Amino acid sequence: MEIKLPIFDAAFVETLIPQKKPFVMVDALISFSERELESAFTPDETAIFCENGYFQSAGILEHQAQSVALHTGYKCFLRNEIPPVGYIGAVKSFEVFELPKISEKLQTKIQILEELMGVTLVEISTTAAGKDIAKSVMKTVLNSSST
Repeated sequence: MEIKLPIFDAAFVETLIPQKKPFVMVDALISFSERELESAFTPDETAIFCENGYFQSAGILEHQAQSVALHTGYKCFLRNEIPPVGYIGAVKSFEVFELPKISEKLQTKIQILEELMGVTLVEISTTAAGKDIAKSVMKTVLNSSST
């Protein structure tokens, strides 16, 4: 099955990550390469981590981590493999410059810096409404029983 990018089918995107509703925080796959990915998510008022009209920092961090999971999941999809479950192993840095309003689309770019034995070091930046709103560097770890 050939899927062309970008993918705006949120239900299909959800099949590429281990998280399930209501904890899904990616709804589009914009671009993909072996070392990079761009994702999107538009939180609505029912989304977890929305408070007082804004998507909170914890939601942004989870969206960033799920963007990394989406990279792994899409790579597995292309290889016709089952995507493994992963976890945030460590957050080296995480800065939020501005909280996005509910219904503002977040666009996140991940860049893989290193991958070794199921551990991935990534640099991540997120924008909303044309502004840089957050950046992080984190390590994700794949569950060894699912690799």
